[in-house]
Amino acid sequence: MELDLIFKIAAIGVIVAILNQLLVKSEKGEYATLTTVAGIIIVLLMIIPQIEDLFGSLRKIIDF
Repeated sequence: MELDLIFKIAAIGVIVAILNQLLVKSEKGEYATLTTVAGIIIVLLMIIPQIEDLFGSLRKIIDF
């Protein structure tokens, strides 16, 4: 896994956490939940290609 991917995921986590706290404090809990779900989806979309590469590597190792 590349180091920049880890930093991007961490940055998204920090941004989502700050937005979540701001929205909860302004009594907009529904938007806070949607923001959290959107952050999770964005991170999952970033990780899916890495998981594909992992399974491809495993397939090559097992098939010889």
